[in-house]
Amino acid sequence: MGKWSKKVMAAVLAAAMVVGLTACGTKVGESSSQTDAASKEQQASSVESKDNNGKVTLKMSWWGGDSRHEATLKAIEAFEKKYPNIKVEAQYGAWGGWLDQLSVQMAGGTEPDVVQINWNWIYEFSKDGNGFADLNQYGDTVDLTQYPESLLEQMTIDGKLQGIPVSSTGKVFYWNKTTFDKAGIAVPSSFKEMIEAGKVFQEKLGEDYYPMALTPYEQMLVMVYYLQQKYDKQWIMDQKVNFTEDEVAEGIAFIRMLEDSHVFPSQEQLAGDGADTMDKNPNWINGKYAGFYEWDSSQAKFANALDEGQEFVMGGYPYDYGDVKAATVKIAMAFAVSANSKHPKEAAMLIDYLLNDSEGVEIMALERGVVSNENARTLLESKGMLSDLTYESNVAAMENAGFALDPYFEDVKLKDNTGLYFEIFEDLSYDNMDAHELAGRLIDGINEVQDSNK
Repeated sequence: MGKWSKKVMAAVLAAAMVVGLTACGTKVGESSSQTDAASKEQQASSVESKDNNGKVTLKMSWWGGDSRHEATLKAIEAFEKKYPNIKVEAQYGAWGGWLDQLSVQMAGGTEPDVVQINWNWIYEFSKDGNGFADLNQYGDTVDLTQYPESLLEQMTIDGKLQGIPVSSTGKVFYWNKTTFDKAGIAVPSSFKEMIEAGKVFQEKLGEDYYPMALTPYEQMLVMVYYLQQKYDKQWIMDQKVNFTEDEVAEGIAFIRMLEDSHVFPSQEQLAGDGADTMDKNPNWINGKYAGFYEWDSSQAKFANALDEGQEFVMGGYPYDYGDVKAATVKIAMAFAVSANSKHPKEAAMLIDYLLNDSEGVEIMALERGVVSNENARTLLESKGMLSDLTYESNVAAMENAGFALDPYFEDVKLKDNTGLYFEIFEDLSYDNMDAHELAGRLIDGINEVQDSNK
């Protein structure tokens, strides 16, 4: 347990009391008693390599929206038909609480055989490279030649391949064009136009309409975008914040100015909306919040959540503060195999089917972003399936990318909804605290996280 961060262990203790009762991570239609029984069985002895009929049972888990769930379940069904000796039990749900649940499973050795993970989680769960199975050992099952070497390197710790990169993704500004049409203005392509839109929304549509909505995590990303574009330097360098306190205070003040300009609602207002995620927020659904800064791999759930008749579009990248490209990009997610799996080869077969087999690729399409697998990309392009908003957004993000995302930028102690980013920007929003004081806390807290991961 020594490799676990205090925050992860806190999440383990908190979530352990409720994880068995949540719908998240339970196959639709499966009762809680069935889930409890399956959990006890796995904790007792996991799963036998094969049952008396030579059949194998795999468990697979992922988070996402309804369209991702539907596509993955359809692909699993097709996989089971192709390999009738393998049964796959699905565990899936929304993002909220997902990492807490996985932390419980990983701590207890009860995680599913195939796990959808954020790429940086390998540094939380597998610092020594032993938290997940080394997929280099299954190169005869997973065709690793179809992936860029640079992406495989990002998924490797101590020479051990911790997962297969499903896709790359970037943060993109998205807008509800219908609401902007209602306000009589075009969707913004600069911060200046966002600020102007805030005033127009307030005057023409009312106090409860905003050009966009941002969680504290998105506010952090927008702040870093602003600072990197203006100062043309990496956010983290040599595992330290690479900006002065004055510079970070300037970035925090920039976010405060956007809130004061009615560009996005306060954190108090967002909390009052009563939604765990923005795509479930009624003010997003009805168009009162008309924009969001989201990963291209996840934009579909925001578009699909809108009330009928609203038009969802991609916006441009602001260049108000210099010509430096500053879009945030990263490996969107990966599929890993549990180090405790009794069926690692079959688990690798499932991953390869979903990401490389022509049948699985067509079913999955771009539900997890623009695919990294070259064979899959070629196939989808030939089928005319690389032309939707996800693909267009990914192309735009990669064209505007300028700085690599630090592996610990999304550390749970920072990104979690009780983490440092939330503390800083909630204090800014609720209490209008001094920007320099907040900057000092932010820098010290991030450097502490970086030091703990050396």
